[in-house]
Amino acid sequence: MLGFKTETEHMTVIIGIDPGSRRTGYGIIRLEGNRHIYLASGYLDLTSYPVSERLRQIFLGLQTVIQTYQPHEAAIEQVFMQENANSALKLGQARGAAIVALDMPVAEYSARQVKKSVVGHGAANKDQVQFMVKRLLNLSGNLQPDAADALAVALCHAHARNLRNLGIHFR
Repeated sequence: MLGFKTETEHMTVIIGIDPGSRRTGYGIIRLEGNRHIYLASGYLDLTSYPVSERLRQIFLGLQTVIQTYQPHEAAIEQVFMQENANSALKLGQARGAAIVALDMPVAEYSARQVKKSVVGHGAANKDQVQFMVKRLLNLSGNLQPDAADALAVALCHAHARNLRNLGIHFR
């Protein structure tokens, strides 16, 4: 083909995950050159399940999303140390279930990295993140907070990926 790339070779689908033991958010974007195109977002509401069943529901729910959107790359938010060790443990378990469900290499980003990438500073609040996600993806209307956070993780990965392609390491 004389070195020309087909249109599908220019498109990468990224899934971002905002793990949680009560709600796990997911966001899916497609990269077309330098454009970020919204495909889907949502969250798995785990509140009606007993704690022992929540990890299984994260796994099954994300497997369904993955089968539907066939992402090429995945990113997840890292666990941040909370004052409550039990909450941190539950969050770690939710992350583990999500990582296993993804069944592909997963990039990990701190909440600070995600906020810095999307908003421009690492101390941004949830409203600022949600506003910028909607702006960057040209979305209108309300965006559920867990879904917005997951889309922010996907956008962070897209930005970090572009920087890596330029030989710059994202911190």
